[in-house]
Amino acid sequence: MLTFTSPSTLRSHLQAIQNSTTSLGLVPTMGALHEGHIELVKRAVRENPITVVSIFVNPIQFNNQDDLTGYPRTLGEDCALLESAGCDLVFAPSVDEMYEHSPSLRLDFGNLEHVMEGAFRPGHFSGVGVVVARLFNMVQPDKAYFGQKDLQQVAVIRRLIQDLAFPVELTVCPTVREADGLAMSSRNRRLSLEHRAMAPFIHQTLTEAQRQLASGGSVGLIKQFVRNEFALHPEFLLEYFEIANARNLGLMENPQPENETALCMAAHLGCVRLIDNVIF
Repeated sequence: MLTFTSPSTLRSHLQAIQNSTTSLGLVPTMGALHEGHIELVKRAVRENPITVVSIFVNPIQFNNQDDLTGYPRTLGEDCALLESAGCDLVFAPSVDEMYEHSPSLRLDFGNLEHVMEGAFRPGHFSGVGVVVARLFNMVQPDKAYFGQKDLQQVAVIRRLIQDLAFPVELTVCPTVREADGLAMSSRNRRLSLEHRAMAPFIHQTLTEAQRQLASGGSVGLIKQFVRNEFALHPEFLLEYFEIANARNLGLMENPQPENETALCMAAHLGCVRLIDNVIF
């Protein structure tokens, strides 16, 4: 496994080893890797002769400076995991190497900017779109791999690919969970032992809300159920709970059986913000 920090050096190497029939897979990450990331990598390795994993904590997608400063950075551990998973190339640029000049471009993803993550993290998806577009240009992958846990990010990347005509196939992989149901996330390592024991409540509540929806419950009553559950658990601060079209994240008051429906949630537990979703 080779590691690159320079975009130009990475591109030169890829041009030298690629040919017209070689498929290249890209797994964009911010590091602090866990089994969820590794499942993305393993799938990319199975489906492509060459797999590139990027590790870059992208400053322009953070709304909170403390969150950026506190984001775990574990490059040595990450590279060991990636090598075991069969990754071919790691791209781990510095901020200066990724952004020679501070980007002034701002992207607008329409309705995705105003619901759920977009409503609570203004400018976040513009930062995501800019960095992923740069990675697509630098790596020029045939396939890109993202996890379902970040479902709204997936919708953003889908729109980015469609609107800018990137010749990239988007592959979305299922959320990987701990044995107690907690969605794997780099942020989980910031939970105290006490809060880690409480954290599965988020998925438990989502699962019950999904059961109620499948049984014909109304969106209004299900939302009230979720609010009531969180009122009984004051350790959590519920940021949002929404029921939306799983593909375009349009909010739904009357989900139809022919449409995949996503139940999405964000909540704070201590100083850690956790997100999760289930698809019905």
